[in-house]
Amino acid sequence: MSTATQGVAASPRPMLHALAKSWWLVLLRGIAGILFGLLAFAWPGLTLVTLVLLYGAYALVDGACALAAAFTGAAKPAPTWWLIVVGLLGIAAGAVTFFWPGVTALVLILLIGGWAIAHGIFEIIGAIQLRKEIDNEWWLILAGALSVIFGLMVLVAPGAGALALIWVIGAYSIVFGAMLVGLSLRLRKHRHTSHDAAPKVAA
Repeated sequence: MSTATQGVAASPRPMLHALAKSWWLVLLRGIAGILFGLLAFAWPGLTLVTLVLLYGAYALVDGACALAAAFTGAAKPAPTWWLIVVGLLGIAAGAVTFFWPGVTALVLILLIGGWAIAHGIFEIIGAIQLRKEIDNEWWLILAGALSVIFGLMVLVAPGAGALALIWVIGAYSIVFGAMLVGLSLRLRKHRHTSHDAAPKVAA
C-alpha cells in the first residue's frame, strides 16, 4: 500500500465521527433545553397551557436539531437511525401541540410524558451504540434515563398542580440540556483530537 493511501482507510468508528462533526447541533439541543427550563422558572404567572405550548416549541427545536445532527457531516452512512427517530418524535410532539388547539391541557401533558419516555429510550439505545466507539460515555445514557424518569413522573401524576408540573418540567429541561451540553463538548474534543491525529498524506 502506498503512503498516499495509508491513513485513508475507512474509520472503525463511523457514528462517533459523524456525531463529532455535528457537535454544535447537540450543543444547540442542550442550550434550547436550558433556556426553556430557565424560562419556565422565571416567567411570572406562567399558566399550564402556556407552558405546554412552550414545551411544544422546545420539542420542535430539539427534534429539528436531532434530525440535522443525524444527517449533517457524515461522509459515509452511520448508524444514527436512533437520532432520526428522536428528531421525528420531537417534531411530531411539537406539531401536535400547535396544530391540535382543541385538545385539553391534560391530553397535552400526557403527550409530553409519552414523548419523554420514547425520546429517552431511543437516547439510551444511541448511547449504547456510542459506547462501542468511545470509552466511558455516560452523558447520553444519563440524559436518556432522565427523560424516561421524567416521562413516568408526568404520566403517573398528570393531574398534579400547575406549579408542581412547571417545576418538574423546568428542572428536567435544565438538567437534560446540561447533559447534552456536556456530550457536545466531549464530541467537540474528539473531533479536534481525531483531526490532529490524522496522518499526513504524502504529495
